[in-house]
Amino acid sequence: MTGTSFDDHERERWAGRAAAYERTFARLCAYPAGALLDAAGAGAGMRVLDVGTGPGTVAALAAGRGATVVAVDAEASMLAGARRAVPGARLAHAVLPHLPVATGGVDAAVANFVLNHVGDPAAAVAELARTVRPGGRIAATVWPWPQPPLQRLWGEVFADVDGGELPRLAAERDFPRTEKGLTGLLAEAGLDDVRCRTLTWTHRADPDEWWTGPASGLGIPGLLLERQLPATREALRRRYLELSARYRDADGLLALPTAALLACAVVR
Repeated sequence: MTGTSFDDHERERWAGRAAAYERTFARLCAYPAGALLDAAGAGAGMRVLDVGTGPGTVAALAAGRGATVVAVDAEASMLAGARRAVPGARLAHAVLPHLPVATGGVDAAVANFVLNHVGDPAAAVAELARTVRPGGRIAATVWPWPQPPLQRLWGEVFADVDGGELPRLAAERDFPRTEKGLTGLLAEAGLDDVRCRTLTWTHRADPDEWWTGPASGLGIPGLLLERQLPATREALRRRYLELSARYRDADGLLALPTAALLACAVVR
């Protein structure tokens, strides 16, 4: 087990679900990869740490730029996918805030949608900064609040569901999911030249395929769905199809507006 009950929930939620993630939400999370590496200044000849690498999307892009890549993840099934995607990377199992990287051992560290999956975001940022040499950069993405339409759709689908107690980050460890809030989190870690911007895009997906994310147990929607009786699950699927219809294009695919916060900073 890890540091907090929230961390323990995350380990349980993602255990063995790499294949389901790759089939559904991975392409959504891949969108900021290039901008994330740009913000970290990651390029040829650099040592780049990719924390929470998942199936290796960001790590593979960094390797394609000529970087030497160290990639870590807390989930063994994710690392198996990353090995296929980035065979030349050094891969390791690791759970924030404890990384198997020497202090100042890399030139840049990136974390794509990772800080929203840890029980102590401030400690996670401090550990990211520890691994980067002075003058190097870190960059991170998180989902914003208020939620954009893509994420808000799930809230609408499950609005009337009694899912029992849901895992929540301890209030004293949380931070506002806004540009100001993410900037503050990095600044409090003692980082310099902290910047944050909002990325927006439209994610396209087949409606039935998109439903397989929750149906495979991914995220809070997956947890809520698992807790329902079969008849309720089917009713929720029908509700999803009804509510998502307003996002369907002429080709039948969903066009879901979404956004992410991208922050970067320099290590002292």
